[in-house]
Amino acid sequence: MLDQLSTLESSALAELSATSTPEALEAWRIAYLGGSGKLKSAMAGLKDVPKDQKPAVGARLNAVKAALEAAFETRKSSLAPTTSAPAVDMTEPGLIETSTLGRRHILTRVREELVEVFARMGFEVAQGPELEDDEHNFVKLNIPPHHPAREPSDNFYVDDPARVARPRMLRSQTSTVQVRVMEQAVKAGGGRLQAPIRIIAPGRVYRPDTVDATHSFMFHQIEGLAVDRGVTMSDLKSTLLQFARAYFGPDAEIRLRPSFFPFTEPSAELDMKIRLRPEDEPRWIELGGCGMVDPAVFSLCGIDPEQWTGFAFGFGIERIAMGKYGIPDIRLLFQNDLRFLNQV
Repeated sequence: MLDQLSTLESSALAELSATSTPEALEAWRIAYLGGSGKLKSAMAGLKDVPKDQKPAVGARLNAVKAALEAAFETRKSSLAPTTSAPAVDMTEPGLIETSTLGRRHILTRVREELVEVFARMGFEVAQGPELEDDEHNFVKLNIPPHHPAREPSDNFYVDDPARVARPRMLRSQTSTVQVRVMEQAVKAGGGRLQAPIRIIAPGRVYRPDTVDATHSFMFHQIEGLAVDRGVTMSDLKSTLLQFARAYFGPDAEIRLRPSFFPFTEPSAELDMKIRLRPEDEPRWIELGGCGMVDPAVFSLCGIDPEQWTGFAFGFGIERIAMGKYGIPDIRLLFQNDLRFLNQV
C-alpha cells in the first residue's frame, strides 16, 4: 500500500507539471482530487490494510493528499492569466450617471409650500385623526341631524349611524381638527379660552364622490382657523389675498362669492383665476369655502362668542396643485405614472 501511494504521488506530480491550460488543470484535479478520483479510491482501500499498518498508511495518505493539493494550487497560480490593465480605483466618481435622484410627490411638495406660506403669517400646524366620530365631524360644526351632508350615502361610516349614538367615520373634512384644537384650548384654560388661536390643519379627507377630472373619493385639504378678540371679515379677506399673492404671484386674482355653511356665518366661496393649460385662458376656479366662525360652533366648543370672534377657511390641496402647475386632471396625481411625475 505504501508503494502504491508513492507511485500515485509520482505519476500525479508528473502529469500535473505537464498541464499547460486551465482546462487540462481542471481535468487533472477531477482525476486525482475529485470525489471519484484516484486519491479517493486509494483512501477507500485503507480498510483492507492490516491493523498494525494502518497508522503508517493513514499518515502517508494524508501526506500525499496534502502534497497534491499544494502542488495543484501552485500550478493553478502559474496558469492564471495576467493583465497589464491598470487597477480600477473604486473611490473615483462614475463617468456616466446611471441613476436619478428621487424627489417628493407633487402633493407633498405643495402641502409643504402651503404650510410655509401660512407659517410666515403666524399659523401653526395642527393634526387630528382621520378616523373621526360623528360629534366632531358634524355635531360640533353645527350641522343638524337631518342635513344632507350627514347622509350615509355621502360619507364613509365605520359604524351604522342608525344603531350607534356616536358613529365613527372617515372624516369628510379637516374642520374636525379645528373643533379639537378649540376643545383642547378651552380645557388647557380651565374651562375658558385664555389665548388667541391661529392654526392650519393639512390632511386627507374622504367622500364617496365619483372619480372624474376634478373629483376623487380621497383627497387633501388644508383648513385654517384664527380666533381672537375683534376678528372681522376684512381680516379673512386680507389673509386669503396675501396667501394668493405669496403663493401664486403678485398678480393673483381672487374673489369671494356669498355662500352658506352651517359652521360659518357669513360664509363665502373663494375663487381664483387659474390657467389650467398653457393654451387656455385663465378662468375662475373654486378653491374652497371660508367665513366667520358661527357663534353656535364657539358655544359647542366651550368658547364665549360674546368675547371671541374668528374666521375659518378650507382649500383643496389638489385644486391648488392643479392651478399652480397647470395639471388638467386630478387623476394624474394618483396614478404614479413616471412620465407625469418627472414633469412636475
